Amino acid sequence: MAKLIPAEERLVRARKLIQKARELPVPEGILGKRDLSYVAGVKDLFRQAKDMIKFIPMRAGVSDEMKAEVEKIFEEIDQANQEILK
Repeated sequence: MAKLIPAEERLVRARKLIQKARELPVPEGILGKRDLSYVAGVKDLFRQAKDMIKFIPMRAGVSDEMKAEVEKIFEEIDQANQEILK
């Protein structure tokens, strides 16, 4: 059976995934940021981050601060996506 990860740890891991996407090296060559494997890698890291936190607001007993933090991370993901892939 899978081990449950506390919400606080999920937030930390999601932020680490966003940072990992930012640090992913841009491939050399003609395509650069438009390289399909690079784009797929970045989007996969963002997907993992979203999947890590998407159910936190739906859980019972989650504070309003935690819900606000989840929304902030979703905004960070969208912002990082625009910064990296544009």
